[in-house]
Amino acid sequence: MEKLLEMEGVSLSFDKKPALADLSFQVKRGEVFGFLGPSGAGKTTTIKLLTRQLRADAGFIQVFGEDIGALSQSAFDRIGVLTDNSGLYERLSVFENLKVFADLKGIPSSAIYEVLERVGLKDDSKKSCKTLSKGMKQRLILARAVLHKPELLFLDEPTAALDPATTQEIHRLLRDLNREGTTIFLTTHNMEEADKLCHWVAFLHHGHIVEGGPPQELKLKYAKEQIVARTAEGRTITVEKSAAGLSDLLTQLGQEKLLTLHSSEPNLEEIFLHLTGRELS
Repeated sequence: MEKLLEMEGVSLSFDKKPALADLSFQVKRGEVFGFLGPSGAGKTTTIKLLTRQLRADAGFIQVFGEDIGALSQSAFDRIGVLTDNSGLYERLSVFENLKVFADLKGIPSSAIYEVLERVGLKDDSKKSCKTLSKGMKQRLILARAVLHKPELLFLDEPTAALDPATTQEIHRLLRDLNREGTTIFLTTHNMEEADKLCHWVAFLHHGHIVEGGPPQELKLKYAKEQIVARTAEGRTITVEKSAAGLSDLLTQLGQEKLLTLHSSEPNLEEIFLHLTGRELS
């Protein structure tokens, strides 16, 4: 599968304090790539490097197969970005906020109504931006980021502090965009979100990647070698994940009714804590 972006040996310091250290990864076309870690781990800094808002001290970065320093404006027109400083024009309406961006990109007004419908804001197109809730503003910012149908979409904590219903709506839109061909680079400290959306995740800790892979494979890799059974009588039986363990389970069950049977797989947050000793909040 084609590499859409790549970092190799990238390091960056601020006032001699390392922010990223020998960072290396690649994102393939069509993936949802999760870049996971707590606040201050270097996630936003990485997006700023990938969108040429910052320049690395060492290493190389490629986007669309080209060196980031030589990337043309036409290449940047194939990119969408949503970050925590993606501001809106508070005095303009929902439609007018997108019209400003559409005019800059040469996008017809019909596309504005199409994207507003996708993010659930079509009926609010005439509302002043300053009257919108936080969730509605986040959906508007996302609408602006995808208005030009980018090949590559950078999302920095897109659902932070949003209510569950709005989060679910945004997740649905992101899945749709990905199915239509948009490659997504997602930073988040929400491991449940990453598990739902991502094909590949990388754990960022103190500026470097400590582990990476498909979520399900990581959970199997760090799973305990045991099986847990629960019975109708309320008992929990734990045995080894082996033929001998299954035989032992059957013996212990006797005539009791089995309710559940599963292996002990950790979630992504538990894996991160195991690797770093650090909570994600």
